[in-house]
Amino acid sequence: MNVLVVNSGSSSLKFQVIATGLERIKQYTDHRLCRGEVEGIGGEAIIQFKNQQGQSQKFTAPLRDISAVLDYLVRFIASDKSGVPEIKNTGDINAVGHRVVHGGELFSESALIDDKVLRGIEDCIDLAPLHNPNNIKGIQAARELFGKTIPQVAVFDTSFHHSIPEQAYLYAVPYHLYRRHHIRRYGFHGTSHRYVAFRYRTLRGLTREQTNIITLHLGNGCSATAIRGGNSVDTSMGMTPLEGLVMGTRSGDLDPAIVNVIARKEGMSPSEVDTLLNTQSGLLGISGLTNDMRELQAELKEHEDRRVRLAIEVFCYRARKYIGAFLASMSGADAVVFTGGIGENSPEIRALICEGMEWAGLMVDPARNQETVARESKISTEDSTLLAYAIPTDEELLIARDTVRVILGEPHPS
Repeated sequence: MNVLVVNSGSSSLKFQVIATGLERIKQYTDHRLCRGEVEGIGGEAIIQFKNQQGQSQKFTAPLRDISAVLDYLVRFIASDKSGVPEIKNTGDINAVGHRVVHGGELFSESALIDDKVLRGIEDCIDLAPLHNPNNIKGIQAARELFGKTIPQVAVFDTSFHHSIPEQAYLYAVPYHLYRRHHIRRYGFHGTSHRYVAFRYRTLRGLTREQTNIITLHLGNGCSATAIRGGNSVDTSMGMTPLEGLVMGTRSGDLDPAIVNVIARKEGMSPSEVDTLLNTQSGLLGISGLTNDMRELQAELKEHEDRRVRLAIEVFCYRARKYIGAFLASMSGADAVVFTGGIGENSPEIRALICEGMEWAGLMVDPARNQETVARESKISTEDSTLLAYAIPTDEELLIARDTVRVILGEPHPS
């Protein structure tokens, strides 16, 4: 089944076409036919495209909206220019899988999209006003292009965290606010945490029930998740993606009274403070330079900038603090797993986060850690009792697999 995977944003869209199937023995067969990204939607958009042979192309096209983008992409993929012989026309796309950020309390797993499901996603807009409307635009654009006959599946960032118990997802605010407005911890990056947990147990030959790990998704957005018995039992992001770890431009945890202090002293409205905490804080806010960890590390090596060092130290400290908290809350774990752009590609940051974790039985092997970039590997020493792994995430592959599973009516994977 050729699945078009769509992750639509306000002015950008990421896509992949993955040929995936489910064998009788419940094993997936996967072939990534192409991938890419479109930026600058609404004007002269920039398209980056790579086929399965690794051939890359970069070009521009005037694309006014998501509908125009999908129509353009499918026609390009079906042309001789793409190098994707498996797709010759629109009919060769068999299904569409969508990343949807927020499923609220309505969706505990991926769902086949019909009018009722679409209304449910719309009902969650209040919980993710910056993301769900764009995800809906992607769904509607695919409907316009392919018609209602081609199945579409929504895969929710929040669904993996539905197993978090009440004492972990409730905030200590008046309970009626939860009942009326669904104010609670939802968690995000669930597709990534779920994928790397699957890969970890595959690498170690474990069952889902034997999987007791802490996963760290570290990129521009960052989150930690405690996974016990294969299920998420706590996570650092909250009702919105702002809570938790220090991120590229998000502050992560802070005293909520700070919001009023900033608003009063800086003469800012609540929405302006919200924007500041989401887009001007984190690594960018502390360093005053950039939200890109690679640039910060290069700057530190070249100039020993104090604020750059401070940004990196705060980032690593907060991650280490969450590892300790989750070890306590889940009565210990077997491994810490790093993923995301920073987690997969920065041995230095992984080492700094794990520094001083010998008390928990975690010692990083310097050679293994340094050699592990953009690939799966154990990075802890042989005598560590708390293991450490780096595992590249693949959310698009999991979305494609979920799309096939849901369409075939297979139960949620164990």
